[in-house]
Amino acid sequence: MPHTVGAPDLLEFAAATAEAHGVPPADARLLADTLVTAELWGHPSHGMLRLPWYLARIESGATAAVTAPATVSDNGAVLVVDGRDGLGQVLTDRAISWGVERARRHGISAIALRNSGHFGTAAYFTRKAADQGCVALLAANASPAMAPWGGREKRLGTNPWSIAAPGGRYGTVVMDIANTAVARGKIYAARERGEPIPAGWAADADGAPTTDPRRAIEGLILPMAGHKGYAISFTFEVLAGVLTGSAFGSGVVGPHRATGRSGVGHLLICVDIRSMADPAEFEGRIESLIEETKSTPTAPGAAEVFVPGEPEARTAERLRTEGITLADDTWAALTRIAATTAVPLPAVTTPTPTPSKSEEFPA
Repeated sequence: MPHTVGAPDLLEFAAATAEAHGVPPADARLLADTLVTAELWGHPSHGMLRLPWYLARIESGATAAVTAPATVSDNGAVLVVDGRDGLGQVLTDRAISWGVERARRHGISAIALRNSGHFGTAAYFTRKAADQGCVALLAANASPAMAPWGGREKRLGTNPWSIAAPGGRYGTVVMDIANTAVARGKIYAARERGEPIPAGWAADADGAPTTDPRRAIEGLILPMAGHKGYAISFTFEVLAGVLTGSAFGSGVVGPHRATGRSGVGHLLICVDIRSMADPAEFEGRIESLIEETKSTPTAPGAAEVFVPGEPEARTAERLRTEGITLADDTWAALTRIAATTAVPLPAVTTPTPTPSKSEEFPA
């Protein structure tokens, strides 16, 4: 039976278990917040199911509990940093601070991170840059999940990327996507729930289409938009892996593996809006774009037109009241973590459903 818990209790649990593994308190809370925020956004694929993965990598020594990056080169607007196997969330959060500060000085900045780790949802970080008056692009590479177009063995990762911008009175406009038909975590989430995946998401190890999430994990995730998804993934491998001096292609190790140096690379580009336009003028222009987009007549079966980032904001507002419902397998994993760390499990609550419209884009 699924278990529903309040977001604050879940955050405290995740932070305490990370601290029990030697992660400093502030870093542990950041890690926990990225996971709980993903749950609130309606993306359990990047939520609590990943906590056991991160902790297992810390236990094995594959990820350093204490993140201690080192500067490789600093050219003012361009900074290259070696993450030295630290937590991807901590490194990327620091990159946002560096990127925004340098964009304010130079108009634009580029922060390259090498030897990092999985950072969760990219939008968690690009939103922070947007809140500080920047338009931000964040790209990462990932362990192999996709075959090159025309191939039958995985060589490239999902290689997610996010772009965020201030949206005036509408909040933040933010896109966060993988270049595969679906983020790999959604297949893991389906496995946790014991549910089939939709046709068109994945193929098994022999290249045959499958709706079995277990066979999909062993096989291939299909690219989004056919050859176009493959091409985008390849070019982000260039930006996040090759250019940053990090691992790339089959050299990247995913968070689901307890051992092995991750070698993930990230590239963050921040543009200070003030360097290109008057902030008030930009705000008015983007509000006009949002209004024009949302005023589009709806297609049959659609209740409303959303702009990127809006479904997650709506879902978070609802789940802060209703609580976060975890799959049985996820709860079982948290129970094992509680037993080994002596951190009490978060209290289970009774869900309090609230009326809502559909808040998610189609898969």
